[in-house]
Amino acid sequence: MATAAITETRQYLTFKLNEEVFGVDVVQVREILDYIKITKVPQTPDFMCGVINLRGSVVPVIDMRLKFGMLKTEITVNTCIVVMEVNMDGETFILGALVDSVQEVFELEPNDIEPAPKIGTRLNTEFIKGMGKKEEKFIIILDIDKVFSSIEIESITTGSKEVEEKS
Repeated sequence: MATAAITETRQYLTFKLNEEVFGVDVVQVREILDYIKITKVPQTPDFMCGVINLRGSVVPVIDMRLKFGMLKTEITVNTCIVVMEVNMDGETFILGALVDSVQEVFELEPNDIEPAPKIGTRLNTEFIKGMGKKEEKFIIILDIDKVFSSIEIESITTGSKEVEEKS
């Protein structure tokens, strides 16, 4: 189980999607941006909002609600883009995650994290490291490296490279 890898106290950045709270290891978070204009890229997956210019670099932005099968994120004063490093096949990619709001950074002990629930064999929960418990609430701890497939990463980064080449 994925929680076997969590053997030490770690810090997690939490954010909201709809009414659910998710957490990612702060080690993979580069920065948090207030919502800025996103340039749409044609022929990309539905969950890809487009790209942003981050100090001269083109960064793809993913609507995490759409990625997880929820309704599209509505832009509010609390909407943020969490810029993260995603590691896949030995390569590091920089992605922006559009989220409803960022909550806080806090530490979780390994014994405060339970394994992801088994929900049959057809539902892939591989991207969930575990369920963190904090003050009687659950936080879905994501393994951000497993949220996207290699095919999705390729389609996302190919689209952003084409935009960069046209600039």
